Amino acid sequence: MVEYKINGGGGLTLQVEEWGNLEGQPILFIHGWSQSHLCWHKQYQDQKLQRFRMVAFDLRGHGGSEMPTGDAFYNDYSLWADDVHSVIDELALIKPVLVGWSYGGIVITDYVKKYGDENLGGVNFVCAATNLTEPAMGTFLGSGILDHFEAATSEDESIHASAIEKFLRGCFYKSISESDFQGALSYNREVRPDVRLALVSRDIDNSPVLRQMSCPILISQGREDTIVLPAMAEVISSNSKNASLSWFNGVGHAPFVEDVERFNKELETFVDGL
Repeated sequence: MVEYKINGGGGLTLQVEEWGNLEGQPILFIHGWSQSHLCWHKQYQDQKLQRFRMVAFDLRGHGGSEMPTGDAFYNDYSLWADDVHSVIDELALIKPVLVGWSYGGIVITDYVKKYGDENLGGVNFVCAATNLTEPAMGTFLGSGILDHFEAATSEDESIHASAIEKFLRGCFYKSISESDFQGALSYNREVRPDVRLALVSRDIDNSPVLRQMSCPILISQGREDTIVLPAMAEVISSNSKNASLSWFNGVGHAPFVEDVERFNKELETFVDGL
């Protein structure tokens, strides 16, 4: 593993880490709301994926990245786009495949909105959202997030700590090890409630961006996802010119954790086929 500090949008410092083969096809992993690059550990530790150049970073306000206070640091799509662009540019990632989980779908489409997809090898949307409008609540975003959002953004630590644990439990339809869960809970709780609130306070529908994309797209969606509902995957698919949709039956919001072997194999096949 190699660690970097990279200046993203507005000069904000991003924590970036890299694994695998420096000469391999680049894959850039982008995590979700209140998460960390550590959520991808079952990918970057996979021996079969080690032949790729795997890079992951902590979103602004998360993990080891800078955590400024104020909505202005989080509600401008251009800053999110610049974060992704800075990682790609600084590390000279040639035709990277972007893998975005949950809120990572918003970040990817923010990037494409500003920079286009000509420099991308492909995109893997993983239980990903591209819509945060009011009508999306209950239609594309489900009870797994909506039931806990108010408490998860409370300034009362006892309230938001409990809510985040409930939210995280709801990410998994299949059981995961308690050690994996506790590790994820630790980095989820590191994210401040005001950051969680700022991310989801954006009013955005990036469906028009999807319609402009021409790079290959793989959509990986858990059938039992109650956070980003399967209807969101269908919208991404219907708005994309070059997409394939892979349904994970009996899987919730995290197929890359709940069905690691299949997810990694499909990612490997997708990257090799580009």
